[in-house]
Amino acid sequence: MKRMFPMILLFALLLCVPVRADELTLDAPSALLMEKQTGTVLFAKDEHTPREPASVTKVMTLLLTMEAIDSGALSYDDTVTGSAHAASMGGSQIWLKEGERMTVEELLKALVVASANDAAVVFAEAIASSEEEFVRLMNEKAQQLGLQNTHFVNCTGFDEEGHYTCAQDVAVLARELMTGYGEQLTRFSTIWMDSLRSGETQLVNTNRLIRFYDGATGLKTGTTDAAGHCLCATATRDGLSLISVIMGCKSSDARFEESKQLLDYGFAGFT
Repeated sequence: MKRMFPMILLFALLLCVPVRADELTLDAPSALLMEKQTGTVLFAKDEHTPREPASVTKVMTLLLTMEAIDSGALSYDDTVTGSAHAASMGGSQIWLKEGERMTVEELLKALVVASANDAAVVFAEAIASSEEEFVRLMNEKAQQLGLQNTHFVNCTGFDEEGHYTCAQDVAVLARELMTGYGEQLTRFSTIWMDSLRSGETQLVNTNRLIRFYDGATGLKTGTTDAAGHCLCATATRDGLSLISVIMGCKSSDARFEESKQLLDYGFAGFT
């Protein structure tokens, strides 16, 4: 009987009709909840409207980075050098200096835990020689995944004209990332606090669900003036893995609270 349970759960999810916005009240203008294994959408609110994603953009940056590691183009022990362009990034950063060398593993930790824009650009340049070429690869990958309401202009998530995605596309992208590289990635995305440079640079996870939500495994926050407060969150309980996306909240507290509501709904209904 125990062996039948995963099949029963899978069948139930495949039959599931997404909950619409009037059945679960959220203030976020766009939201979506997806079951990772099947890709079944369990809740949706204005999920196809293009919006500024802020640093949720880095889900795609991470996917291409993990693919580069998987292919052998990069390895965790490789050292890469910060460029002037990478060092010029503002916002969330590890204050990388031009010419400073760090390992791929260190920079990946900075990117995942602290949402470091300078680390994102270093990876873009290491993989594709320039951020512009890396952005071309990001858009190429978006097309391959069928992301119809997504277009990238940078690898960091800074507000720029023509840089947008939607809640549905973010969930599909997160599912691709966590299905292919979840085991490798969660050793970084579940870190609450850590450090770099022999303890000189402190890292605190921008995703507070990692500390305060049972089963949280990641994934990516984002905040800019145009985007508001966004969060793509992943969590697993009792063998069920969920992906929630919240876009455009008015406050940081709201994005975490509404992400918890989405995840709670999923776990209460399907575990």
